[in-house]
Amino acid sequence: MAYQEIDAKLFSQLFLAAAKNLERNKEVINELNVFPVPDGDTGTNMTMTIMSAAKEVAALQEPIKMEALCKAISGGSLRGARGNSGVILSQLFRGFTKVIKTYDKLSVATITESCEKAVETAYKAVMKPMEGTILTVARGMSEKARELCDEGVTDLEEYVSKILEHGRYVLDQTPELLPVLKQAGVVDSGGRGLVEVISGAYAFLTGKETDISLDTAEPAKVVQEEMPAVKEHTFQYETEYVISLSKPFNIKIESDFKNYLDSIGGSVLCIHDGEKVRVKLMTDDPGLTIQKGLKFGQLSQILVRNLTLDDNMEAGAKNHNNDSKNSDESKASSKEPAKKIGFIAVSAGEGLSEIFKSIGVDYIIEGGQTMNPSTADILDAVDKVNAENIFVLPNNKNIIMAARQAAELMTDKNLLVIPTKTIPQGITAVINYMEDSSVDENEETMLREIGKVKTGQITYAVRDTMIDGKEIKKDDFMGVGDKGILANGTDLTKVVLESVEAMMGEESELISIYYGADITEDDAEATRKLLADKYSGLDVELQCGGQPIYYYLISVE
Repeated sequence: MAYQEIDAKLFSQLFLAAAKNLERNKEVINELNVFPVPDGDTGTNMTMTIMSAAKEVAALQEPIKMEALCKAISGGSLRGARGNSGVILSQLFRGFTKVIKTYDKLSVATITESCEKAVETAYKAVMKPMEGTILTVARGMSEKARELCDEGVTDLEEYVSKILEHGRYVLDQTPELLPVLKQAGVVDSGGRGLVEVISGAYAFLTGKETDISLDTAEPAKVVQEEMPAVKEHTFQYETEYVISLSKPFNIKIESDFKNYLDSIGGSVLCIHDGEKVRVKLMTDDPGLTIQKGLKFGQLSQILVRNLTLDDNMEAGAKNHNNDSKNSDESKASSKEPAKKIGFIAVSAGEGLSEIFKSIGVDYIIEGGQTMNPSTADILDAVDKVNAENIFVLPNNKNIIMAARQAAELMTDKNLLVIPTKTIPQGITAVINYMEDSSVDENEETMLREIGKVKTGQITYAVRDTMIDGKEIKKDDFMGVGDKGILANGTDLTKVVLESVEAMMGEESELISIYYGADITEDDAEATRKLLADKYSGLDVELQCGGQPIYYYLISVE
């Protein structure tokens, strides 16, 4: 059927269809990553980002209101954003929903305005926008939307069809705008992901796709899957209620509330739907969660079930005892005063994590190149560090944007992102922290010192390709440097030596080697000795990193 307007319910269905199509094609998108490393993750990151929003959209209760839908899409994607491509996608959604949230129905004119706002928001979020990327594809589709709108097109099927067709054309042109894509023989992976988003929505709009069910679409199923402890009665009470909000409940407050619920119970379900918040969790003290909920508004539909007695009972907020209040106040009073500065680092590998802890990092976020933490993961980590100022070390170029997005959402702490692109840069940043210097002075010092670190990451290729003038075969060992491929070949030791040679400079003084989970200590020591013999005037240090995927992380300073 022909559409000239889309209401909130249909738009929610289009969004779920878009999410499913992106998920369906994530591995195809992963394969488009320029570097043929075994952890190409653009498709995975974009999928996890949109699925974070899709879960919230699927949980909305009928009748669906446009404002509540927009909050679910924007808030869910912002919190769930992973990797640079995921963050940009979340910013596109953020800009798009800023416009449509005030409308009950969407027309060609409304959607066109929303597309323009989406592109504007996404470009502003990137410090140095690069053409030939997802941004280019988004802008191209937005420009086509404006052209069609100005031509008087009102049929939404025709409108979306032509936008999608133009998006595919722009995607095919990305190798001409970004030479590295042309050399590798691929189109931009983020741009392909965006095209799949629109393609999924269009398929549902035209009736070609009708299945929009998600594994997590039904809240009850989520609770059942995540609550095996119910059968074992790990927690005594199942508690649920609905908050009618009377105070602000933004993304940061919602994240803090969920963290609090996690700290006093388990299997937490917290769904923000417009002016109401539905809460359900397992806990040993229902009074604490009820008391916390009252801070945001009035409570209704309060149900407390004693799992050990299997006895359902209605409980008013007035019935929780004073012990709950005393317990809460006791926890607050026992909290130590916040220190001036704290550190959070992203790390993968037990050895690397222990190194960060030993030099003063307060909290480690498990992740890295093989699994980029989300904006919400970083916000959760910040809540666990009792400090006024917190330095975040992403230690991966694909995590920096998510960290900066977390800093923008932070309201009660000063979050400073040091844009460390590698583990060695992160270690250097912490080592150069001076306790008697100010926050600004330390930030300046760390930014200066990480610029002196060169890093080589030794892994293997998952496909044949041509990059940086080097012909790479599947299963070749590769040394990936800060700006491209350092070396490649079939001999691991030779690739290590050539990679280090490519990083050496006249002022180099130190070589640090962190060996991974697939390298034995004896083999690592043999590699250290080779480098020590070749560069006898330099210090060569060896430590166990335990990192996956990468045989060695090597830095030259």
